[in-house]
Amino acid sequence: MNMKLLTVALLSSSVLLTACHDDNDDISFIPKPEIPENNFKNPVVGIPVPYTKTDFSPVAAESAVLTYKMLGQNGKETLATSLLFVPGGPTPQGGWKIVAWAHGTTGVADQCAPSRNATNLYVQNMIRPLLAAGYVVVAPDYEGLGEPSGRELHPFLNVKSEAFSITDAVVAARYYLAGQGKVVSRQWMTVGHSQGGQAALGAAQYQSRAKLDYKGTVAVAPASHLATILDNGNASVENAPLAQKVAMYAQLDTFTALITAGLRNLEPGFNYSTVFKSPTDKIASNAETDCYDVLGQKFGAAMLDYAGKSNNGLANYPRTQSNFMTVPLVKTFLETDSQPAQVRLNQPVIIYQGVRDTTVPKQATDALVAQAQNKGSKIQYITNAEWDHGTAYVLNIGNIVNDVKTAMPANSE
Repeated sequence: MNMKLLTVALLSSSVLLTACHDDNDDISFIPKPEIPENNFKNPVVGIPVPYTKTDFSPVAAESAVLTYKMLGQNGKETLATSLLFVPGGPTPQGGWKIVAWAHGTTGVADQCAPSRNATNLYVQNMIRPLLAAGYVVVAPDYEGLGEPSGRELHPFLNVKSEAFSITDAVVAARYYLAGQGKVVSRQWMTVGHSQGGQAALGAAQYQSRAKLDYKGTVAVAPASHLATILDNGNASVENAPLAQKVAMYAQLDTFTALITAGLRNLEPGFNYSTVFKSPTDKIASNAETDCYDVLGQKFGAAMLDYAGKSNNGLANYPRTQSNFMTVPLVKTFLETDSQPAQVRLNQPVIIYQGVRDTTVPKQATDALVAQAQNKGSKIQYITNAEWDHGTAYVLNIGNIVNDVKTAMPANSE
């Protein structure tokens, strides 16, 4: 047996027990019968490999890609990958606390996984101060995205799948660090943007799976009410100039294609032609190989080509099938499987949302917040008339870091 793996096996149980009793962990884990607990033995698969796409060495003692066991949306064990960043310096009294970062949309193809690419500059600008403040950062790719076998499609915007990707990555990260003799606190929280904002709310709902001490959630422009977003997005550009129409339609069709690809995780016989008209269904099928930006460009290029041959218009352009949202598999996904905060969330939630957001419009997040508050969730809702989908995150990085420090102060040395 490899000596590093042997060390993990011998040390993890005793160190994890020690970490579970630090002085700041004053909230007990409360099991929920409807949520399966993570009881995987040896949740880390193989030895983590160094993450070298971006240099975090000034603030991180270790940057690694972790392969771990998680509960897939089919109810069976599957493998997933996550980035793991460990602060420099000695382990503080009481152990490191963990911040899980839930990333925004990249695509469903393995090549789009954050662990296989350089880290976005603005994401770096959040991770670096968190590390400097003494937090471990765990950043899962999500189920099916970058997973080792290359056979599983990412269940795009499936709340439970995203949530289990996060909870199980946190459990695996603690196990791995404990195997190195490092004390890790039981406290953790989640931060996410866009798809990741939705995933962060999912982690809040399913946090009991980790059997730890969950402290709260920060969600920026979280995806929700997807059918409304699709309908309102189409309506918003009905009388707009061609360029504006193409930009919106390409964005909406890209997300619809990614949703279709994700539904094929459990239903591989589900066809793109059920959702898209021909020949646009052929473009949509590229969702399984292209990342979201390239896929969007292909949708847009096809529309512009059509318009150039049709009096500079898109009349009768073959986009989505008129009734695709009533297809049972799609309907269930839109109404249930993709909708976060359908139950009361027991820990504090902060949501940032911009009025100028055309990707996740404020109206959708208004409805999400109202729904969550009606369930009894404690939501701090922060909006700004000038923020769009990107700047709601970028202009609040410092605030988000402070939100983490307030909700879950780092242990001191």
